[in-house]
Amino acid sequence: METAIKTKWNLDTAHSEIGFKVKHMMISTVTGHFEDFNATVTTASDDFKDAEFDFVATVGSINTKNADRDNHLRSNDFFNAEAYPEMTFTSTAFDGEKMMGDLTVRDITKSIALNVEFNGIAVDPYGQTKAGFEITGTLNRKDFGLAWSAVTEAGSVVVAEQVKLVVDLQFIQE
Repeated sequence: METAIKTKWNLDTAHSEIGFKVKHMMISTVTGHFEDFNATVTTASDDFKDAEFDFVATVGSINTKNADRDNHLRSNDFFNAEAYPEMTFTSTAFDGEKMMGDLTVRDITKSIALNVEFNGIAVDPYGQTKAGFEITGTLNRKDFGLAWSAVTEAGSVVVAEQVKLVVDLQFIQE
């Protein structure tokens, strides 16, 4: 029986972003991202099917371009960054287009499904082999204990429960 040789890929943070979008008062969309994150991929094939993805973000590095909002998101109303400093994701299955995995936020782990567009492999001008991915998905923030809520005088929800994930990742072959 042959053992497949596995290749490890490390995140190219200069060409990657972990972003999200959420409705505010149901009339506009607020975007944000995490400044401090890392990820790795281990695969036995060039198409990355059945690859193992691991990801970690420092929740205190959240950035929505508004200091007051960012501090509120770091508070116990949302992430409680002091008690739960990291958010993690570990894939459990990947068929090349759909990724299943366990997302942990605030010590709550739930299985989520993500859509993945594998953009291919290329060699950069410095001889480094790189692979690129665009990943999207939607999750309910309340499933992970991010339960703060408020209603406007007119009855609109201030922060929607559904959060869209918009993730662009580039990896460098080890």
